[in-house]
Amino acid sequence: MIHLGLIGYPLSHSLSPILHQAALSAVSMQGDYRLYPVAPGEIGRLAEMASALRNGEVHGLNVTIPHKQTIMPLLDELTPSAKAIGAVNTLFIKESKLIGHNTDAPGFLADLAKFLRNNAPEKKALVLGAGGAARAVVYALLNDGWLVTLAIRRMDLAQARTLMESFNSIVGIRLLNLVLLEAGDLGRLDSGIQLIVNATPVGMFPETDFSPWPSRLPYPDGAVVYDLVYNPRLTRLVQDARASGLRATTGLGMLVEQAALSFACWTGREVPLEVLYGAVEA
Repeated sequence: MIHLGLIGYPLSHSLSPILHQAALSAVSMQGDYRLYPVAPGEIGRLAEMASALRNGEVHGLNVTIPHKQTIMPLLDELTPSAKAIGAVNTLFIKESKLIGHNTDAPGFLADLAKFLRNNAPEKKALVLGAGGAARAVVYALLNDGWLVTLAIRRMDLAQARTLMESFNSIVGIRLLNLVLLEAGDLGRLDSGIQLIVNATPVGMFPETDFSPWPSRLPYPDGAVVYDLVYNPRLTRLVQDARASGLRATTGLGMLVEQAALSFACWTGREVPLEVLYGAVEA
């Protein structure tokens, strides 16, 4: 019997249990996937969850907002990608060590490749946010050859500068720029932006009437919009972008892709993606 779970807050409408129960059934494994709500700042509760994984009460954990960075000091080791990204979303035990991994970056790129048709010689992306999800997206895009501009709120300036310093040193070329997530700054960007990625939680249930994009600011012509938020099924950002004539999608595909990668880390078993897509669509 394998016990899996998700650490985060809030978790009332997470699709992860549906995905992983479908995965367990697909590979004929007995087990369950539980939600473990942990409020921001509850370090003691995070430590309890880490201990549960160490002693075998739980066999694998996902980590979501707002704990993807906070939990890292409680781990024994990070995979190279998780260390580079500076955030984790998957925890597992290997050789008696508690390992932190990040499947968000490859999950994002895998889904983006299905959605994006881009043959331009120079790929330019605008990423909204500077938290753990943004770190995974920026890491993925930089390593895929994109020129990335980070758009952040004034209150997140220190966090964004830390992100920039870490990635510029990893990539070795300064492909990462910074602007404020305000109409004035965004309006002055060149017209070559081909991809906008929302890596903030703005628009997530239950605050579904909000969009991270400044009101009345036109979108870059011909840009594609990718909103990591997948609950609601159509976010305000996606609806507005489509109304402006742009192609836009939510992060549901990324959720499925990263879930399959996490499940393989815990069990060594690969799950057909069509099984997972069928489960969430149902």
